[in-house]
Amino acid sequence: MRLLALLLVVPAVTLIASSASAQDIALAAKRPKVCLVLSGGGARGAAHVGVIKVLEELRVPVDCIAGTSIGALVGAAYASGSTVSDMEAVISGISAEALFIEKPPRQEQSIRRKEEDFTNLVGPELGFRDWELLWSKGFVSGVQLETILRKLAGAHGTIRIEELPIQYRAVATDLETGKPVVFREGELLNAMRASMSVPAAIAPAEIDGRLLVDGGLTDNLPVDVARAMGADIVIAVNLGAPLFKRKALGSVLGVTGQMVNILTEQNVQVSLASLKSTDILIEPELEDFSFSDFGRLPAAVPVGEAAAHKVADRLLALAVTPTEFATWRRQQRTDVLPDTRAVDEIRLTGLQRVNPEFAASLIDTMVGEPIDTAVLDRDVQRLYGTGDFEHVTYRVLEEPGRRVLSVDTVENARGPNYLRFGLALSSDFRGDAYYNLLARYRRTWLNSLGAEWRTDLQIGHIDRIASEFYQPLDASHLLFVAPYAEIAQRPIDTFSAGHRIDRFDLRYGLAGVDVGSHVTKYGEARAGLLFERAHVGLDTGSALLSPPVSTFSQAAVRTRFLVDQVDSANFPRAGYAADLTVTNARRALGADASYSRWEGGATYFRSFGDHSFNAFYRGGGHLGGNKLPVYDLFQWGGLLQQSGYPTDALIGQSLSFGRLVYYNRLARQTLLEGFYAGLSLEAGRVRGPLVAGNPEGLLKSAALFLGFDSPLGPLYFAYGRTSDGLSSIYLFLGRP
Repeated sequence: MRLLALLLVVPAVTLIASSASAQDIALAAKRPKVCLVLSGGGARGAAHVGVIKVLEELRVPVDCIAGTSIGALVGAAYASGSTVSDMEAVISGISAEALFIEKPPRQEQSIRRKEEDFTNLVGPELGFRDWELLWSKGFVSGVQLETILRKLAGAHGTIRIEELPIQYRAVATDLETGKPVVFREGELLNAMRASMSVPAAIAPAEIDGRLLVDGGLTDNLPVDVARAMGADIVIAVNLGAPLFKRKALGSVLGVTGQMVNILTEQNVQVSLASLKSTDILIEPELEDFSFSDFGRLPAAVPVGEAAAHKVADRLLALAVTPTEFATWRRQQRTDVLPDTRAVDEIRLTGLQRVNPEFAASLIDTMVGEPIDTAVLDRDVQRLYGTGDFEHVTYRVLEEPGRRVLSVDTVENARGPNYLRFGLALSSDFRGDAYYNLLARYRRTWLNSLGAEWRTDLQIGHIDRIASEFYQPLDASHLLFVAPYAEIAQRPIDTFSAGHRIDRFDLRYGLAGVDVGSHVTKYGEARAGLLFERAHVGLDTGSALLSPPVSTFSQAAVRTRFLVDQVDSANFPRAGYAADLTVTNARRALGADASYSRWEGGATYFRSFGDHSFNAFYRGGGHLGGNKLPVYDLFQWGGLLQQSGYPTDALIGQSLSFGRLVYYNRLARQTLLEGFYAGLSLEAGRVRGPLVAGNPEGLLKSAALFLGFDSPLGPLYFAYGRTSDGLSSIYLFLGRP
């Protein structure tokens, strides 16, 4: 796809030449004006680098460049003085993750966003307004693409098209009028960003009140633009837009892509028909390359070279002497010293709902210090990762007597209310299977401090509706208060020797309020009052374990601590996390029993190449002499939680469990975490079992699993076995 256009932008902007020298004028007087026209073509655009490499080898000066999509980006790199070696170095280091994963690394995200990772919510967050779902304008917003563009270009300020050392034009398409838009002046970044905004893949660029998308829709091979620039001879490089075969047209994406290809090929034929006999057409043979061939970019370069060599005799007619060519290229390149001037002001623009103080608290770049682009790029990612913005970028403005860093934001047009869905499935292939459908409705920025109302609905194995009102007490969201309520119904199974003997139906309602603090990106601490009313009834079974009292009241002071610095919630490869919850129930508050309960755990991940290791501990019990009531016992068992036992088969007064897990990444996936095979060794104890005769000693178990990061979440297929001979097979969609 043409969105891969951005892949090939290189450390381009190293010189801005303001005027031609006398040597340039003399050189131009001796020969025709040559314009290089570069077509769009996605990842196939690496072939453009090969063509330029041959032009340099044959010493063919290029006086002007017109490009579309990937052609606009490669053309911008060359027009601003980049070398072929610069381009090839960038191509060799491209990865899909670096280009298209726009959220900041998980360790950098707020703790509230991290907590969402463990809810089995999947897919994009949709806007919800007037009972209508609002979708994003593209698969990606372009934030990360622009970040990489700046890094590759080495440009931190404003680079203008009219100041480039080679005359340059980029073509985009006006999404409202359907007409081509030619960038003749203005910021180079805007031109490149607009030209490669593939519809449905990358959100349109909004510039001067116009929504602009990929120029390939209207002028993929802009020969007419080159003529308007005064070209005497056009060197046109056409990458082609091959149509998909029938087998690729079975989806909406396939049909949409085919429509784009048809439109593109039609306007390319018009451009080809306009070529003169004196023009030179180069058509790399790219039949084996698709628009999205991330990993094969370097292989397309020699294909472009081979195509250019086929017309070498005609190109040689345009060549100049080695001295003239060296002088011409040298005047386009000058090393630029790092700009160490301090920033006098950081200016946030576009904020209407979002509190400027909150946005400023996420920016590590400081007034009075030079710009560190690595830090500033992380600032942009962090702002975008809040979910409040559909686009964030920055500019450095030189105003009289001061240097201003302008952080330009576009608040999410789908907001401030959002809806997201999820799914969890489980089966042991012995008749026990369940599913849960989830939905979350989130209302944001209900006041200037950023209050958020979050409501969860779950239907299936567990029916549940829960709501929390999160009210920050300061602009930086360091302190907060959070009242909440929940109503739920769920089954509780009891087992003996691995076989279910009873099923109870638990219904409860609870409410409470917490006060807490966010420890920046690392964690959260909460404390508050909790009140709960629960009813337990026998669903199926012997009724031997039915509690003497079926309705229970809970009233407690609950304290919770959470630290989370794990890099992924699906298949972590690095980081650590820990949590601790202490519940103090008291009759004086209205509880049926006074007792203290604790539960906590810790996990650590480390990887070496594709090999990952995890150490995990989970434990809990009662504090003091009062035992836990039957309605607040620990439940354990299932995949990676004493594998081999049925899910939640172990119920008791206390829990102590540890495991060591190894998993190997067997295959990588574009934008997903891959395919894994793993082994888990586990040991634990559940003391004071609810069911007499259930094991109380050291329980040993192991599991072998295959894991796949699917678009619906992590999918596991596993076999677990205990040391006393119990075994289970698990199919699990979600997070164990």
